[in-house]
Amino acid sequence: MILAIESSCDDSSISITKIETLELVFHKKISQELEHSIYGGVVPELAARLHIEALPKILEECKKYLKDLKAVAVTNAPGLSVTLTEGVAMAKAISIALNLPLIAVNHLKGHVHSLFIEKESLFPITVLLVSGGHTQIVEAKSLNDMQILARTLDDSFGESFDKVSKMLNLGYPGGPIIEKYAEHGDKNRFIFPIPLSQSPKIEFSYSGLKNAVRLKIDELERTTLNEQDIYDVCACFQKTAVEHILQKLRKLFKQNTIKDFAIVGGASANLFLRKELEDLCKKYGTTLHLSELKYCSDNAAMIGRVAIEQYKNGEFTTLEDLDIKTRLKDY
Repeated sequence: MILAIESSCDDSSISITKIETLELVFHKKISQELEHSIYGGVVPELAARLHIEALPKILEECKKYLKDLKAVAVTNAPGLSVTLTEGVAMAKAISIALNLPLIAVNHLKGHVHSLFIEKESLFPITVLLVSGGHTQIVEAKSLNDMQILARTLDDSFGESFDKVSKMLNLGYPGGPIIEKYAEHGDKNRFIFPIPLSQSPKIEFSYSGLKNAVRLKIDELERTTLNEQDIYDVCACFQKTAVEHILQKLRKLFKQNTIKDFAIVGGASANLFLRKELEDLCKKYGTTLHLSELKYCSDNAAMIGRVAIEQYKNGEFTTLEDLDIKTRLKDY
């Protein structure tokens, strides 16, 4: 079995996966959403302190599996430096204590492999990754052959939901809150500009849309910003944010024949986005693949799934070479 650790942001998670059968025999995640909600976003130093408390508690539950481990894997990039450090430190300690090889895992490859938890991988596949930190389209031909076809120029899809939620004083994390409010809103009441709608390039941007929403909120607050106004702002923002993605994907689908397409990342749990992508893929005869909702956000199960492939390939690292990288230009 392989023990995997995930601490790239504000989720403390450990998993144990069988190498031969891909069976996930243990998986636990402790979320920090409540602790960070009062600040309207993730506070890195607080997240690191909470990892110090949570990770050992989860590891304590894994004791009966330790004798069967063949390796220990850990997310080492990308992410917040102070939180990545906690996971890497634990992985190194386990490696020394149990004399196990180390596997360094790219967190973004983890999201791609969230599609394959307890199942065989499927390549090639084109993947839309949408989260609080990333919005990108990835052409994944294999574990070690993944190319970014498009990415955001500024804010990510998930980040824009957090910021709009903060503008409306609705709380954190913004994604599920905005989605819930949007269910009661009129998505056609306000017209927000679709970012880069005139650009022939396949790339993303959310800063302009975020500003347009801010201006509309300011306008409404000068009169009366009532509950229905908030519902409608959320619905119109969500519709526009998703339409931006759909416009760029239509360009991609027209340029390329894509047999298999997937959406991953924390923001891929948005049901409105999922429904729109289902319709788009049906139109182009493309098979849509989705992660289970419980594996959309950061988790160690997806890190362990990548680690199995790296273990089979003999892709190990040493104590000295296992370091953290907060940013990655590619896969």
